[in-house]
Amino acid sequence: MRKTSVRKKSRAVVEDIRREYRLDYKKARSNRFASQMGAGTVVVVLDPDVAAVFKSSESVNALLRSVISALPPRSKP
Repeated sequence: MRKTSVRKKSRAVVEDIRREYRLDYKKARSNRFASQMGAGTVVVVLDPDVAAVFKSSESVNALLRSVISALPPRSKP
């Protein structure tokens, strides 16, 4: 059987973002970090300048807990 030639893509530069991307889900893999997350875990991404101040997630949690304890108690609606 003879192979057909594939048309070459034009070299025009597309400056806009495409409205649709065709993704090949056959190559997709499951999230390798999913098993590390416990139930009820929330992931927050820190800006690089803020992340540079903290050495671990425990130090971030400790600071946030101290800020929460300093807040006035919330009244129930």
